[in-house]
Amino acid sequence: MSFENEKYSVDKDPYEWCLRQSKRLKSIDPQMNTQMRNHKLLTQMPGELEHAVKCRCNQNCTLDEIDNTLQDVRKRTNIGKFTPYRSSCFKQKQPFRVELKDNPKERVAEAPKKKNSCHNCG
Repeated sequence: MSFENEKYSVDKDPYEWCLRQSKRLKSIDPQMNTQMRNHKLLTQMPGELEHAVKCRCNQNCTLDEIDNTLQDVRKRTNIGKFTPYRSSCFKQKQPFRVELKDNPKERVAEAPKKKNSCHNCG
């Protein structure tokens, strides 16, 4: 079903996306009430954006109100606009692995030693 395949993303125009999805829902079920249509539209949005729009809209609001709220949330917040920054040092780190010996008694002796340092002297 094309309705379920097209999720909302920030780079799309909210008005066109809402209108297109609403028409798809009307073609699937013409007798669908406004509350159910709004619920299905909101579930196609990312979690934070869905929550922000749900908090600002009534359950029985019109499609125009959802569109205006979605544009307002997009303009005023940074929800979904940026990906988290990960510096290159995170990518270069190797996972910590300890070579295991065949003898279980030797495994206990392999624990790393803690370096003691004086916190007053620096």
